[in-house]
Amino acid sequence: MKCRHCNNDLNIKFLDLGSSPPSNAFLPSKNINGPEKWYPLRVLVCDLCWLVQTEDFVDPAEMFVPDYAYFSSISAGFLGHAKKYVHEIVARFDLNEKSLITEVAANDGYLLQYVRDKGIPCYGIEPTEIAANIANAKGIEIVRDFFGKKLAQILSARGQRVDLAVANNVLAHVPNINDFVSGFTDILKPRGVATFENPHLLKLIAEKQFDTVYHEHFSYLSLIALDTIFKKNGLTIFDVEELSVHGGSLRYFAQRSETGPHPISQNVKNILQKERDAGLMHASSYEMFQKEAHTIKDNFLKFLWDQKRQGKVVAGYGAAAKGNTLLNFCGVKEDSVDFIADRNQIKQGMYSPGSKIPIVSEEVILEKRPDIIVIFPWNIREEIEKQLSYVREWGCKFVIALPKLNIF
Repeated sequence: MKCRHCNNDLNIKFLDLGSSPPSNAFLPSKNINGPEKWYPLRVLVCDLCWLVQTEDFVDPAEMFVPDYAYFSSISAGFLGHAKKYVHEIVARFDLNEKSLITEVAANDGYLLQYVRDKGIPCYGIEPTEIAANIANAKGIEIVRDFFGKKLAQILSARGQRVDLAVANNVLAHVPNINDFVSGFTDILKPRGVATFENPHLLKLIAEKQFDTVYHEHFSYLSLIALDTIFKKNGLTIFDVEELSVHGGSLRYFAQRSETGPHPISQNVKNILQKERDAGLMHASSYEMFQKEAHTIKDNFLKFLWDQKRQGKVVAGYGAAAKGNTLLNFCGVKEDSVDFIADRNQIKQGMYSPGSKIPIVSEEVILEKRPDIIVIFPWNIREEIEKQLSYVREWGCKFVIALPKLNIF
């Protein structure tokens, strides 16, 4: 395979999780006994630009379907994060009713609703039908399409260039990263700013977050790689912030290289140096990760088997993509985890891909009174623990599997 950015041959293996269905390919009950499409899930590293990337096996159209069942508004914590971002970004760049803002991968309008409330003109770009319809119902204009250079040029020709473009947790999802990034040079006004958020590769490695690897994530991103990719596509990263969201993320601030007015912050140099010091430009830093994943798998399986031998009821909470990666890598089925509760009504009544564990409403927790609840979206662990605090009444314990088995 060739690197998605620089076309270099890929020879460094980062991770091999075997095979699994796409992690958001939930099964309706009518298809529960039917076949599923399983694909290899392997991650390689480019030793030229240091982009970490999933090996090509799945057509993106098979993953990002019209009823793609991920909604950012499900998490109260993430809504708070989005609201805080809007307040800070509007103040920092003096945005007002004469400005124009867009969000690429606007999802269900979780962020643009706060832009709208400030009276600032905005529109979203969102390809999935169900999320776009929810955003529309909130009064947010949505362009139903995948973002890239062609769409950016069309919008620019319509007079829809923006002062701020937001792209949260989408950069990792694009198969053609050069086309996606170069689109921002066309959608931004000469002095416009684009901000991007995505999980930080450095945190993924340090915290052993292998469950964030799934087919929908084509890239696993460091500032080292993105600094190169952005420059090659007409953008300059002028500032970067470290965030706790999604288990440790970076927020990048970028501008058009030819016309952007902002000086490059010391933060950029500091984080680049931190990544170099951590070995992100050395093959050996990646080649050791496979062993870490197998250790977590072994410990998690042993724990589940011990609980079942004792006759315990084990439930999961949060039918998240990362949970499906963990379940399928470990080979866990309904005989080990009885059900997974989730607040997302679209997922309720479905079955998790591969493991075929039933997904139910939270009310089933009260009915079944499990002894153990495995929290799959560990990045919002505190929010879920507070939300489900009532299970302590019958002695139920919570578990997370990464970075090491933790029972609390």
